[in-house]
Amino acid sequence: MFILNFKVNGNKFAKTFLGILLIVILIATVFISIKLLTASSFKTNDNYSNNVNEISPKNYTNILKSVHDDLDTYIGQNIKFSGYVYRLFDFTESQFVLARDMIISSDFQTVVVGFLCENRNNMNEFTDNDWVEIEGTITKGYYHGEIPVIEIKSMKKIEKPSEEYVYPPDDSYVQTSTTLE
Repeated sequence: MFILNFKVNGNKFAKTFLGILLIVILIATVFISIKLLTASSFKTNDNYSNNVNEISPKNYTNILKSVHDDLDTYIGQNIKFSGYVYRLFDFTESQFVLARDMIISSDFQTVVVGFLCENRNNMNEFTDNDWVEIEGTITKGYYHGEIPVIEIKSMKKIEKPSEEYVYPPDDSYVQTSTTLE
């Protein structure tokens, strides 16, 4: 008959257990960090397909600037906002800028700002300077370089809003997430 008899040192057992626990926590931390870093570099496409982000006159130029500065982050996001139809001579029949006038000086001088939009369905219903509300998806397009283009899902005429002007981006504005708020 063989009897195995071994002595367990409580102090050595506790140190071994804590060492193994520390290694497991370290591996979990590294794994989670890699997942978060990988997720932040791929914040595009299907992540936001169900959410609709509404743009208001107060955050209009901050969001416009953020999307132009980091387009790849916002591709695939759905947005809803209003403005007026503005066309340039070299646009196709389905292209227009959903525009707002941005006040740039104290004597109310303005410049036109906005997103280039594509509406392949019913553009003949809308003329220049019609105020409309659109809902669409941010895509990547080209117009004298790479720019965000809104692919229109729905578009309807609206009355001219009381807040028709927007103001330059706020220098203190910091985008804290990729949702457009």
